[in-house]
Amino acid sequence: MAESQNVEWKETWRDEYLKWICGFANAQGGKIYIGMKDDGTVVGVKDSKKLLEEIPNKIQTTMGIVADVNLLSKNGRNYIEIFVNPSNLPVNYKGEYHYRSGSTKQQLRGIALTDFLTSKTGIRWEDVSIIGVTIDDLDKDSFDIFRREALRSKRMTKNDLKMSNEELLDNLGLITENGLKRVAILLFHRNPEKWVTGCYTKIGKFGVGSDLRYQDEVHGSLFLQAERVVELIYLKYLKAPITYDNMTRIETYPFPKDAVREAFYNALIHSCWSSGVPIQIRIEEDAMYISNDCVFPSDWTAETLMQRHRSRPYNPHIANAFFRAGYVESWGRGIQKICESCEAGIFSSFRRYYDKIGCT
Repeated sequence: MAESQNVEWKETWRDEYLKWICGFANAQGGKIYIGMKDDGTVVGVKDSKKLLEEIPNKIQTTMGIVADVNLLSKNGRNYIEIFVNPSNLPVNYKGEYHYRSGSTKQQLRGIALTDFLTSKTGIRWEDVSIIGVTIDDLDKDSFDIFRREALRSKRMTKNDLKMSNEELLDNLGLITENGLKRVAILLFHRNPEKWVTGCYTKIGKFGVGSDLRYQDEVHGSLFLQAERVVELIYLKYLKAPITYDNMTRIETYPFPKDAVREAFYNALIHSCWSSGVPIQIRIEEDAMYISNDCVFPSDWTAETLMQRHRSRPYNPHIANAFFRAGYVESWGRGIQKICESCEAGIFSSFRRYYDKIGCT
């Protein structure tokens, strides 16, 4: 038996090892052996009987869980096994949440802690009810955008869209018995930043290095941002060289509009809005960077993202509303569509260039 994700060896007992027990309980469970060296040699413990009484009490008192604490013996030396079962609920040690990952213990903070608590409790950040906000406080323009796009994309019928705003929100799963969910505020309130700091988009035009030439901020509901940001980029931030095909004027932008729209919508859907960090779009002469705060699913890598994969939106309710509006699909094809659109745009640009100079 060797140290692993689920096994830890310690020569002597220290109360700080309660954090390791917390980490095991929050992960897949595990065992801690007291009285063993790092190479697995049993050195024993002198106060084994005392520890058999103290350790279970300290675990129960500080974390409210029960662990099996067993006395073992090898070559005449006593050592202790602490067996920790995985917990279905989040376990904290003096207000700190620890997690066993690989052969290390991590204290969870920020987004990682939010995701952990969500996975353990089943209550997502976007599902929390906001007290004191009514349907009448929401933005008419945002509802109009949704109805127009849902009808245009044929994701909803004209009869479907005749329902009241309250019925629409209920149909989208954005209402609880306690009132509007936080995500309803994000999607349909004209000033969601009153409740969610950083719920807006920053756009900046850069020259060389840190040379910021001009910038904009787009505020409002996510539907208002979805409506305005991409159009603003193409009206103000990008230049389109003009060519002619006979008498037809052709403007060719450096980045395909479909790809930019897809990337921005994905940023809205997958952003961890609880972080308070806005979406940032940095536009340079030959590059565009669209960034948001988010966390990959624990079993994903960058390679997973670039391959075929299932749709696993960070904010399912936002993804569903955007799907109903026809903005996105639900097959996990966003990255693939962006790549295909960019490749098609590059090919078309070369094609027009070669046609212009008379090549085939």
